[in-house]
Amino acid sequence: MTKYCANDQNCKRPKKAGHAWHPAIVRHQGAACKYCRDAIPNAVLAKGAYEPTATAIREVLPLSDGHGDAIEDYTEVLDHIGREIDSARLAVAKTANQVITRAYWEIGRRIVELEQRGKSRTELYGERIIDRLSVDLARRYGRGFSRSNLYNFKAFYLMKNIVQTVSGQSFPLSWSHYIKLLSVKDTSARVFYEESAIRDGWTARQLDRQVGSNFYERAMLAKDRATLMANAKKSLPQEAIVAEAAIKDPVVLEFLGLKDEYSESDLEAALIGDLEAFLLELGTDFAFIGRQRRLLVGTVWYRVDLLFFHRRLRCLVIIDLKIGELTHADVGQMNLYTNYAKKHWTNPDENDPVGLILCAGRNAAVAEYALENLPHIKAAEYIRQLPDKKMLEEKLASSRLLNEALKPSSSSGFEAEGEE
Repeated sequence: MTKYCANDQNCKRPKKAGHAWHPAIVRHQGAACKYCRDAIPNAVLAKGAYEPTATAIREVLPLSDGHGDAIEDYTEVLDHIGREIDSARLAVAKTANQVITRAYWEIGRRIVELEQRGKSRTELYGERIIDRLSVDLARRYGRGFSRSNLYNFKAFYLMKNIVQTVSGQSFPLSWSHYIKLLSVKDTSARVFYEESAIRDGWTARQLDRQVGSNFYERAMLAKDRATLMANAKKSLPQEAIVAEAAIKDPVVLEFLGLKDEYSESDLEAALIGDLEAFLLELGTDFAFIGRQRRLLVGTVWYRVDLLFFHRRLRCLVIIDLKIGELTHADVGQMNLYTNYAKKHWTNPDENDPVGLILCAGRNAAVAEYALENLPHIKAAEYIRQLPDKKMLEEKLASSRLLNEALKPSSSSGFEAEGEE
């Protein structure tokens, strides 16, 4: 069968004597010839996004200019078939991932069982098994069965050692996800990352970023701050406590790529430029509404840097960006914004707005006195490099000790009320 270039009559191949490209519907999955492949983006070629022109359709279907409906019908059928093919390919990819992951789990199980049967003979039996298996499997199946990979299969089985038979198990994540999860040694953190990846649909790259930014430790710190607030200030509304747990501190913005010197507008533009990464850092409950939202107070116009909506809190979240340390004036300005938003921007079924001041530094004393009695305003530091895990773990241990010391006794009215 003759194959035609996907670039239709615009093919960039040099016209040789006696050669002319026939403008026809593509007959080989939308691929372009080697001469004009650069003229069509690879992403378009990969997705089969080529759209035949009306001229190309008429070359195959003998239609006159008055048969526009027939051309539309053909295009509709073509689009429908394309969607069916895309859906089938996606389903095949998902099924293949589960089959491969199950196979790796099964290999790990066989290795562990064989090692356990030979433990009584020698302590080196396990290592020798993996060494021998690596050689034999490589000879039989080629690459992919190195010693390190076999150890990963073994660790994967031990991590997912479920009593069910392998046919009854589900592996919703890709093997790349599980490889990253194997690097997380703390069981609680690993379960947290796995559940978050499944619930929020993280790609393997996003999971890698969250683990690298110590997302678990920072989320637990935020949760502990909320618990501390509930124990220390029992009169606070529940919304304020939940909001404290929803905002991480520090906020990690290592993806921005800003230079050493930058302005607040540079920071804002960088965040909007990589909004997907910023939303990943904030959390999946945040939905972006807009930037530089104007508000008129008296005769003066103000602008809020970023405006979000938080689904779980059911409230607007106003973010103000500061490249310096937190000041009392920043808090006063945010209080003005939230009060205005409460009166003019909040819908009847929504909770009061929350203000978040993202600053480059925060003096503990200034934050304590400036934010006192303003539970709807939060201040968090942002950092432009990945945080130190040991430092976060020490802060987490300290906050848990403090929470334990302030934890109300079983006879207190607060705890009894919480149990109801």
